[in-house]
Amino acid sequence: MKIAVLHGSMTDLAPLDEQDGLIQVEAVCRALSDLGHEPVQMNFSLDVQKSIHDFRRIQPDIVFNLVETIDGQGRLIHLPPSVMESMSLAYTGASTDAMFTTSNKVIAKKMLMGAGIPTPAFVTVDTFSRKYNLEAIPCIIKSVWEHGSVGLDGDCVVFINTADQLNQKMDALRNRLGGECFAESYIDGREFNLSLISENGNGSVQILPPAEIRFVDYPEEKRQIVDYQAKWNDDSFEYHHTVRSFRFEDSDRLLLGKMKNIARECWKLFGLRGYARVDFRVDSDGHPWVLEVNANPCISPDSGFVAAADRAGFTFTHIVERIIDGPFYTHQMISVKKSNEESWKIAVNQ
Repeated sequence: MKIAVLHGSMTDLAPLDEQDGLIQVEAVCRALSDLGHEPVQMNFSLDVQKSIHDFRRIQPDIVFNLVETIDGQGRLIHLPPSVMESMSLAYTGASTDAMFTTSNKVIAKKMLMGAGIPTPAFVTVDTFSRKYNLEAIPCIIKSVWEHGSVGLDGDCVVFINTADQLNQKMDALRNRLGGECFAESYIDGREFNLSLISENGNGSVQILPPAEIRFVDYPEEKRQIVDYQAKWNDDSFEYHHTVRSFRFEDSDRLLLGKMKNIARECWKLFGLRGYARVDFRVDSDGHPWVLEVNANPCISPDSGFVAAADRAGFTFTHIVERIIDGPFYTHQMISVKKSNEESWKIAVNQ
């Protein structure tokens, strides 16, 4: 098949998290070539008409969607799937709706709460006056839209008691965090992530081996969070002292089972496809809390998703093969006769 490998536009001065996107593209292209396909790299930018023209010029059988940001903006991540759906193009990974609802962390948390899935309490500036459960306990200020721990560090963990304090702290962090912010109850405990991949092309999902992020030799006064330095700066203390582990004691078996069940619930709730990752914190009482649901997570060769897949016996090429063989978006026109009149319905195959 001819497969367009789609990535977001970026400048030469793009930060490390965005540059990693090109590493993904190169690795996926190699894997597709090894599988006998014809990969064609394609850039998606804010010039939507040009992107539509490129799709029509390339005429791909499938689009492998690796877009994480467009011109550095994570809030636009749902735009490429929307365009592809409007063109009836088949593409891998999550749908427009799933990309939007998981990328906006406030919307995602509201959906999780509505479904009874545990996620830390949160407030925005607009809702603070009606929420009092965050007073006098640690909170973490996060970006509403940006992922990859953009702008996140220990300074984002704060105590707040009034709306004015929240406003002041968010104002100080807003630009660094990419704009809109919210405050989430800080769970001081263990951190895990569970990766998921579609199975057998029938909509079922496989849970890959759970991973714990361990904070090794962190000073007592240092907040144990997976911040930007830990993910992207290989010269930093954080990068070398946050260690991914797949080894667990027998006493963790029940906890791991709970997190696997919750991850499946998240997959169903957001209508995920292809592959995903769910991030957890576990409090001192052993209760798991969903921090984020990541649709189309990073699949660079050194990413957490690929490490979990490797643990399950997948090669990188096998991961790519499973993603393109799994359920993907496509339009099919179906003729329906009713009351002697012919109507048309658009069916979405998943």
